[in-house]
Amino acid sequence: MHRRSTPSPFTRVSGTALANRPSSLAVTVLTLSAFVVPHAALADCPDVAGSVRLLSNELPAMQAIAARASRCATDQLEFTADQTAEHKDIQVAALTSDPAAYTTAIVANSSSVPLLNADLLRPLDDLVERYGENLTESQLITIDGKVMAVAFMANAQHLFYREDVLKEAGVPVPTTYEEVLAALESIREQGLMDTPFTSTFAAGWDLGEEFVNLYLGHGGEFFESGSARPSIANEKGVATLELLKALSGYMNPDFLTFDTNAAQAEWEEGRAAMMTLWGSRAGATLDDENSTPEVVDNTVLVAAPTVAGNDIPATTLWWDGIVIAKNVDDADAEASFRVMMEGIAPALAQEEPDAAVWLIDGFEPGPMAAGVSASAAGGAKPYPMLPYMGILHTAISTELVDFMQGKESAEKALEDAETAYLTAARESGFVE
Repeated sequence: MHRRSTPSPFTRVSGTALANRPSSLAVTVLTLSAFVVPHAALADCPDVAGSVRLLSNELPAMQAIAARASRCATDQLEFTADQTAEHKDIQVAALTSDPAAYTTAIVANSSSVPLLNADLLRPLDDLVERYGENLTESQLITIDGKVMAVAFMANAQHLFYREDVLKEAGVPVPTTYEEVLAALESIREQGLMDTPFTSTFAAGWDLGEEFVNLYLGHGGEFFESGSARPSIANEKGVATLELLKALSGYMNPDFLTFDTNAAQAEWEEGRAAMMTLWGSRAGATLDDENSTPEVVDNTVLVAAPTVAGNDIPATTLWWDGIVIAKNVDDADAEASFRVMMEGIAPALAQEEPDAAVWLIDGFEPGPMAAGVSASAAGGAKPYPMLPYMGILHTAISTELVDFMQGKESAEKALEDAETAYLTAARESGFVE
């Protein structure tokens, strides 16, 4: 039986909780089916046979989980891990096949929705009951009364700033986006940096996510009440786009190519004084690789700023969690669940304390978790787990590029996004 505990401030069960968005291009594939570990090293691993085939992002936290799970491989238990930033693009087709190409996957708020809509995930209640002794209630993601995922980490984009640069510029640490813009202008005016801001504004999903974050910060609602009809072509939507455009004015001119990797590199090379980036990249940003002591020692992580007089951080909270494919036999499903539970065992939080904001029992947040923790404590909203939110996100991602390039007005971009959404939503049966 899993443990009962007070839910973490980072998650909300019953279908709404936290996660991590990947953004890098490398593909890591671990093929460990022939990897046999001496039984002395497998004291904590389940004694099971079968095939465990994992699909996930390749972020450090996921690599750490796969490495732990791989220790359980034996000549009776195959373990393979396909870890790629393209996991979202292949997961539906891969789990639709029978048997599924992967027995288990790591998903997030948004990436779980297509799998749920297509009925490709196995309810986990029986497996949690039998083998979830190390899980807490806050890790159980429940959809329509059934446990469909086991969350292990929280994530959010938040503010990173250079303490030394702000001090030299004589500006206080900003807590609002209005103060961020004022600080950026001061830094530029004083000749300290030409492009003092960086973030993930890459055309596509990343740019769409920046809109989602700031639109929620403005108090916007994505859909009409009780409906799947869009509601972004309004004053709050325009204000959100105007803020995105203002921030881009302090970024590298190639900002529409900046994904997580590019923003992190810009920061590590000392070319920015403020950045919004995923908390899951804090460890990689603050390690001693690809940067200098001047940058690392002066990097501080705080909550995402508020905007427009509202009091919640302008970001979205996410979870990453483990799911089991429906189209696999019971033996492989059980083996996959038990091996992945070893992958996210409480010891992981002690072994890799800076790899993520773990939702694992016993995790104590440190400085690298400060930004996510503060954003959650400030009341940042979870990314909407609605079946049609992904369609709207895609429409936003596509239609905002012309505005960011100065080719059309904010009003036109938002109207185009709503039109594109409605076309796709009708095809999917969400609106008439």
